[in-house]
Amino acid sequence: MVRTPLTPEERRRGERLGELLRRARGPRSMVAVAASAGISAETLRKIETGRAPTPAFFTVAALARALGLSMDELLARCAADPADPADPAEPPPATGTPPPRTGTLPLTA
Repeated sequence: MVRTPLTPEERRRGERLGELLRRARGPRSMVAVAASAGISAETLRKIETGRAPTPAFFTVAALARALGLSMDELLARCAADPADPADPAEPPPATGTPPPRTGTLPLTA
């Protein structure tokens, strides 16, 4: 079976996923997070560095669970194009009142 080459946008989406996962992992070791998700540290490394830009759904779901992330938030942030100012990848401007906590980590710089 020949795999169709990824588009540039699919590669960028994979890079965004990797960056989000790296930020969510914070100071936790790659080995600890990978073990918690039931995957190898090598697989996590490839996802975080963008070398595996289209990981399996269940791999992403396991990582989201291990990191305490919402799949909905991951989807929205990975599908978003940060170059588009109307895109939801960036949070809305601050209004002075912090949003209610939802149990997910803020993943913006």
